[in-house]
Amino acid sequence: MPVDPVWAEYYRDEMDAAWLYRVLASSERDPARRAIFERLVAVEDAHVDRWRGLFQAQSRDLPSHAPSMQTRTLAWVGRAFGSSTVLPIIVRQETREVGSYLRLARRSHQPATQAAAMTIATESAEHARKLSESMGRKGEPWHATMGSGYLRSVVYGFNDGLTANFGLVAGMVGANVAPHLVIVTGLAGALADALSMGASGYLAAKSEAEVAARQIAVEKEEIRLMPDLEEQELMIILEMKGLAPDRARETAHAMMADPQRALDTKVQEELGIQPPSVTPLTDGLVTGTATACGAIIPLVPFLVLDAGLAIWVSLTVAMLAHFGIGAARSVFTGRGFWASGRDMFMVGFGVAAAGYLIGGLLMAP
Repeated sequence: MPVDPVWAEYYRDEMDAAWLYRVLASSERDPARRAIFERLVAVEDAHVDRWRGLFQAQSRDLPSHAPSMQTRTLAWVGRAFGSSTVLPIIVRQETREVGSYLRLARRSHQPATQAAAMTIATESAEHARKLSESMGRKGEPWHATMGSGYLRSVVYGFNDGLTANFGLVAGMVGANVAPHLVIVTGLAGALADALSMGASGYLAAKSEAEVAARQIAVEKEEIRLMPDLEEQELMIILEMKGLAPDRARETAHAMMADPQRALDTKVQEELGIQPPSVTPLTDGLVTGTATACGAIIPLVPFLVLDAGLAIWVSLTVAMLAHFGIGAARSVFTGRGFWASGRDMFMVGFGVAAAGYLIGGLLMAP
């Protein structure tokens, strides 16, 4: 029977994870967290051995492997700034892995593959829980709907400010206006964009919190009014998590004796709602500040250099920043480092070209 073509990808992912956890364990100063990383190394090595066994069972050669650029970047950041800076991203990767292995188990027709996928999915869920708890979080992080809290707000705010103001500055350059007008317009655009994005981040987070609160209130009322039905739903949820029917029934009945415990379980398992990693106000402030930082990048050369040189320096710096922020987004989207950076580079170039052409057309005689 032929090897599933995605096996190589899973194998390399496990090799990457083992390599990353080894690096983090070697540089971690907190003994408790270092012990977690060391245990995770052992488990990831076991995952690698499982995949090696599957390849050997099919008489296939093992795929070549070298740590990916994204994994090397995470390792460097973890060594330089501490594992706390990369743990939210790693937890998100582990949570994606849970779903990925469950999908592999469902679509595979090979019993050995199904068994390996289910085992690794279970262990990856445990990884995510342990790492999340080491950051002071509770619950099951693979149900989370928000991505990496502060870091996500920083990346997307910075990206918006950089792209929008780069297009504005390019338009002023295309219009061939005086350098001081480029600066004034760019600063006004940066301020307006930062305030807009900050307000949008605040309102979006606030709306999400209000929707979650409403859903929780409805679930709480259903537990009060329809306890028998809710107990049945809990039993089904627990069976889906792997409990035997009798055990699931007993556990669901015990949970319903404590309405708050039952509500917490239903909120996490049925609704997929987790406590927000940042407050709406913090989200707004972080997003607005990141937007302002991104928006100021195309303007800096005009503040310190002559106009002719500033144009080319601004273009170069802004395009490099576009590639960098695109690459950073890959940790949330799961795309490749280079592909994500390349796409953002092209978007930035396109926005600048459009702004330049529009500015030139508007000022044409």
